[in-house]
Amino acid sequence: MLDNSAVSASVAGNELVTGDGRRVAEAEAVHLPPSEPSKILCVHLNHVSRVEEFQVSLPSAPTYFQKPTSSLNAHRGEVVRPERCKWLNYEGEIVIVIGRTCRNVSPTEAADYIAGYTIGNDYGLHDFRDTDAGSMLRVKGSDSLCPVGPGLVEGWDFRGKGIRTIVNGVVAQDGTTDEMTWDMHYLVADLARTITLLPGDMVFSGTPANSRPVQPGDVVTVEVEGLGALTNTIVRGSKAIRDDVGAQPSESEEVLSTALGGDWEFRGIRSPRRD
Repeated sequence: MLDNSAVSASVAGNELVTGDGRRVAEAEAVHLPPSEPSKILCVHLNHVSRVEEFQVSLPSAPTYFQKPTSSLNAHRGEVVRPERCKWLNYEGEIVIVIGRTCRNVSPTEAADYIAGYTIGNDYGLHDFRDTDAGSMLRVKGSDSLCPVGPGLVEGWDFRGKGIRTIVNGVVAQDGTTDEMTWDMHYLVADLARTITLLPGDMVFSGTPANSRPVQPGDVVTVEVEGLGALTNTIVRGSKAIRDDVGAQPSESEEVLSTALGGDWEFRGIRSPRRD
């Protein structure tokens, strides 16, 4: 955002330069998401470390969920944990951005339809997991829970790249793209079998192990080799979740076991309870 208008800019040292030559210090820039997607699609499980942490078996093919575009946020944006909610988790991910209309392509063809890559943090408000565990609509789709940025990188080779999530200066997640079961091209081709992917659409590619809750005041950064760093601050919502309508935030075994990863003794033994 420059002079109250959305503009594209390229990186030049510590500055951002627009197409018409205007410059702004990167540290002073107001960032927007790097595209305007018609949809945001996300794979459930993909990284081997995450699967091992949960002591589950992957399905034979990827499964997905969708985040509404109203959940979009940007680099340095505030991520809101609503009052009456406690279990807001980070999930550092690499995001595929579609470059041209894509339908019914093979994995080898998929690269030609990708504009580039960026970083995302697939925050989850697990207080609603008991009611939205299937769709994860409110878990993953509440306002502000989809920061993406800082920019779009074209021509990036996703193979062998590191991804880390850092909370208040301490490394919390540390993985690589080599532990992904399905790579970027496979995910795009799989989705495009039945869904038309449009320019700007985003595909979240999965997170490594050790997604954990964060608190208001925490600063969370996702670093990806070759893509830069996405930073956000957790803030407390100004209004509490209404208690006169709908399912209420909960703290069941299902909620806690997901929010706390592999910390529960019944992992791999029985399913967590929702009561």
